[in-house]
Amino acid sequence: MTEIIVVNERDEEIGTSEKLLVHQQGLLHRAFSILVFNENNEFLIHQRTSHKYHSGNLWTNTCCGHPNANEEIGVAAHRRLGEEMGFDTSLEFLYKFQYRAEFENGLVENEIDYVFVGTYNNSFIVNPDEVADYKWVTLENLLEDVSKNSQNYTFWFKEILKNDKFTAFIASNLILV
Repeated sequence: MTEIIVVNERDEEIGTSEKLLVHQQGLLHRAFSILVFNENNEFLIHQRTSHKYHSGNLWTNTCCGHPNANEEIGVAAHRRLGEEMGFDTSLEFLYKFQYRAEFENGLVENEIDYVFVGTYNNSFIVNPDEVADYKWVTLENLLEDVSKNSQNYTFWFKEILKNDKFTAFIASNLILV
C-alpha cells in the first residue's frame, strides 16, 4: 500500500493516507504533472493504460503522480518519470494549482498539482504497465485535437493546457503554437 501526502487548502501537510483511500474519500493531496518538450518544440504525451483506477485509455501529459509519504515533490517527479516513461531529465517547477474532479467509478481527484517542465531528445522505453501508447505532437496539433476530442484527454491535462501560467511559459520560451 502506497501512502501519499494529504494537505490542507494552504498546501500544508496534515498527514498521510493510503493512495486509493485518498481518492475514494476525495481528500486534498499533493500531486505533480510533468510536461516534456523536445528540440523540435514537440510535446510528449502518453495514453494511460486501461487498468488505471481512473481515466484509463485517456491521453495526458508526459507523466504524473503523487509524492509518497516523506518524499520531496521534486524527487517524486524524477522517480516517477523514470518509472513511467523510462528516462529522466532536468525539470523546472513552473506553478501549482488546485482542482477537483469526480469520476464515474466514484473516485475523486482533489489535488494541489505541481507542474514541472523539461526537455528531452533521446530514445526511451516506456513501462507498458503504465503507458498504453505515446507520441510527440506539436502544441498546435495537440490543442486542435483537445478542442475537437476533449473526451480523449484527462481532466487535469486540459486544465494545465488552458492555464495562464502555462500559456505564459510557452510564449516566453518561443514554443510556437
